[in-house]
Amino acid sequence: MLSMVYAAGEAAPQGPGPLAGILPFILIIVIFYLFLILPQQKQRKKHKEFVDSLKRGDKVITSSGIYGTITRIEEKVAYLEIADGVNIRILKNNIATRV
Repeated sequence: MLSMVYAAGEAAPQGPGPLAGILPFILIIVIFYLFLILPQQKQRKKHKEFVDSLKRGDKVITSSGIYGTITRIEEKVAYLEIADGVNIRILKNNIATRV
């Protein structure tokens, strides 16, 4: 009986606070941002700068693997000569790299 009185006088042990339950989710969000979202934003910005710097006469490779030389550039479209007298029209964003 004495042990029951003693146990009733003690404060009940409390579990972790509400912050401890949310902390793992916050940590996961921060990790996703640092390792997935931030590098992707940097890569997208770098590709946009590359596309904006394209000019007539540049030899390029498209994202589908077509080699060509830029003959004309418009706002969103570039014209590539892929063989003598063979020109194609392609979106500038689909140009992967300069040769």
